[in-house]
Amino acid sequence: MKELIFTGSAVAMITPMCDDGSVNFAELKKMAEFQVESGTDALVVCGTTGESATLEDDEHLECIRCVVEAVQGRVPVIAGTGSNNTAHAVMMSKEAAALGADALLLVTPYYNKTSQTGLVKSFFTIADSTNLPAIIYNVPSRTGVNIQPETALELSRHPMIRGLKEASGNISQVVRIAALCGDELPLYSGNDDQVVPLLSVGGKGVISVVGNVAPAQMHQMCQLWFDGKTKESAAMQLELSELCGAMFCDVNPVPVKAAMNMLGWDAGECRLPLVEPSEANQARIETALRNAGLL
Repeated sequence: MKELIFTGSAVAMITPMCDDGSVNFAELKKMAEFQVESGTDALVVCGTTGESATLEDDEHLECIRCVVEAVQGRVPVIAGTGSNNTAHAVMMSKEAAALGADALLLVTPYYNKTSQTGLVKSFFTIADSTNLPAIIYNVPSRTGVNIQPETALELSRHPMIRGLKEASGNISQVVRIAALCGDELPLYSGNDDQVVPLLSVGGKGVISVVGNVAPAQMHQMCQLWFDGKTKESAAMQLELSELCGAMFCDVNPVPVKAAMNMLGWDAGECRLPLVEPSEANQARIETALRNAGLL
């Protein structure tokens, strides 16, 4: 069995912005501290939720530095360094390692896409470039590329690839990957509404968007499962269903940033091309926060 990067709930952190659109590093530090104090098991910085696609390289790396310094080793910091340009991903991964990140999150190549063979070669190249363990991120709805179960098995053979964030939404695929790979490729849910189903087939946790606004609840849901209190864990999954739905009523991270602002954080707006949620979606987000006892 490979050494786990984390078990439980890792939060895919938003990147707060100032009024002028620059990164609000002071608020990012506060958010990191809040997450650690709330029991979050790991932090993911500069993933999709962190608007990595619209961060300049210097901003991206400064976000990693900021969170590493704020956390001070209390929980693992996982740096999003994936790209559709393998050479760029290698460069960013090396920089993240130098900044003190504990692990990497590597998304499948987007737009230019690739074959399953290309996926393996690209991920192996990145994994060979540093001494950091990596979690592969499968989110075909955003990238247009799906990691097939047989490809996941091939990826599991690399010693530094130590996890798969599965956000395909295809439970049958998740089950097949679990059956093929076992403990050689720890599975993490990439969908907040499917955490318990994934845990039920041996998953190790979640990389969560909802955890930005409900970190203690996401941690508790996972911990209950690991403690053998499966009915209670499943009940929490159902209780959180409205909140999970609201956090994805628009393109991520539009809803969760709006929610953070409603909760009093200085999250700011998303960078273009993402815009504020509609009035109807804002109302839905606010209602879900109130019903969850967060507002």
